[in-house]
Amino acid sequence: MTNLIKLFIPVVLYATSIQLSAQAGKTMNADGKTDTYELIKSFGYGVEVPDCGHSVHHITQQYDEELNKWVFVFTLHKDLDDDRCGAKDRQRTEIKTFGPSPDSMKGHRGKTHQYKWKFKLDKDFQPSPNFCHIHQIKADSGPNAGAPIVTLTPRLKGDKEVLQLNVVSEENKSTILAEVDLALFKGVWVEVSEIITYDRQGKIEMEIKRVSDKNVLLCGKADDVDLWRDGARFNRPKYGVYRSLRSLEYLRDESILYADIEFLETIALDSRQRRKQD
Repeated sequence: MTNLIKLFIPVVLYATSIQLSAQAGKTMNADGKTDTYELIKSFGYGVEVPDCGHSVHHITQQYDEELNKWVFVFTLHKDLDDDRCGAKDRQRTEIKTFGPSPDSMKGHRGKTHQYKWKFKLDKDFQPSPNFCHIHQIKADSGPNAGAPIVTLTPRLKGDKEVLQLNVVSEENKSTILAEVDLALFKGVWVEVSEIITYDRQGKIEMEIKRVSDKNVLLCGKADDVDLWRDGARFNRPKYGVYRSLRSLEYLRDESILYADIEFLETIALDSRQRRKQD
């Protein structure tokens, strides 16, 4: 990877250099009445939950007084859940773009996309030294489909709890683009904007703001970074909780709230093009 930039201070998203266009997708929210899984599927997402071994709904809905709306609750139980009756050293409750999703929701090579969502960690959220991804981007197929390309990861790093934005190489080497104190995110709603161009020389920029006062808590950026994989038909975002069970002593039952999950395709225009159109 070349020209990676690690940022820990607010910057202006490179949305300033592209014209955002709501070409695709719509905002997914809970409604408090429809079966949760059917509601999620109706928006084109796939559901990955450990219900087969622990027969409860791991994604539910609750009314949130702060947002004044229904929201999704993604839950994992430390001692009861695994990875969909498969791997026992990890567990997941996630939703994802996948094959049956509308083409408009898929991240294609050479295209720029924006993902937007809100999430809230519990005030007592506990990370471990191992992986715990609350957002991932992966290739849908090919030899590297199992490994993430981008992750947003709460982690216990030494004696400090942090939230990391990582990009992962084809050789499965992670580069931290931003790392901030996890305490900033506990018990508060935050909103995420992630703008990403999928290519071998791709771009990514993520900004996370606190909903209550719009203060920027995390900002990370990388230019000229490999965000495509051989054999992929498209890239796909994932939201939820996917964590290792190798350090159980650090973990507890955990729930994360999600709302306003949105996908936008963007149209890249340089300044000359914009002047011609004005």
